[in-house]
Amino acid sequence: MKDVFLADAHLLDPADGNYRRLLEFFESLRGRTRTLYLLGDIFEFWIGYRHSVFAPYVPVLEALRRLREDGARIVYVEGNHDFHMGPYFRETLDCQVLPDGGSIRIDGCLVHISHGDLVNSADHGYRRLRMLLRSAPMRLVIKLVPPDWAWGISRWASRQSRKGHEEKRRRWVPEQMLENHARQRFAEGHQAVITGHFHAPLFREFDQGPLIGLGDWITQYSYATCENGRFELHTFKGE
Repeated sequence: MKDVFLADAHLLDPADGNYRRLLEFFESLRGRTRTLYLLGDIFEFWIGYRHSVFAPYVPVLEALRRLREDGARIVYVEGNHDFHMGPYFRETLDCQVLPDGGSIRIDGCLVHISHGDLVNSADHGYRRLRMLLRSAPMRLVIKLVPPDWAWGISRWASRQSRKGHEEKRRRWVPEQMLENHARQRFAEGHQAVITGHFHAPLFREFDQGPLIGLGDWITQYSYATCENGRFELHTFKGE
C-alpha cells in the first residue's frame, strides 16, 4: 500500500478538465492507498459550513468518501484557498486536518509536510492576512455569511490574488526558498520534506533525504508517492 501526496488542484467546476482528471485519479487509488495527503488548495475556495457544502464540490467529496470507505486515511493540510475545513472533513471523512502542516512518520521516516504558503518568511503582508483570516473572530464572521455570498466573494478575491501572485513570482525565486526551507527542516531531524503552493514540480536529493515540490493539478497533474520507503514524483497520464 502506498502513500500519495497531492496539492494545488484549485477545483472550480466539475466540467473542467483538471476536475474530471482528479476524479479519475482518485478512482484509480481505491484499494491501493494507505494514506492520501492533500497539501492544500485542492479547492479554489473552501470554508466549512456545518449544514452545507458548496454544490460544485459534491463530486470530489463523494470521491474522497469512497476512498475513505475503502480504507484509505485522509490527511488535509490547509492551504491559502481552503481553510476552516469544517465538519464534513472532520466528521464525515474522519479526516486529520493540519492547519499549518507539520511532522508525520511514514514507516519510521520523519517527514515534514506543508502547503508552502509560509515558506517565504519575507512576505509579511501575506502572513498578517493569513493570521486574520484564520482567527476565531473571523471564523465567526465567515460562518454568518450565506454560502452563496461567500462563493461570490471568493471568486472576486481569487482573481485579485492571482494578480498579486504573478508579481511575487517575479520578485522571489521559489527554488531557492524551498531549498532553504528544506535545510531548516533537515536540521530539525526530518528525513523528507514535501510541499505544495509553488506550482512547480521539484525533486531534489539532499544527504538527509528528498525535497519534493508537488507542482499542481491544473495543467501538470503531478503528485508524489511513498512506497516501501521510497519517495517518487509522478505525472498522472490517465487511463
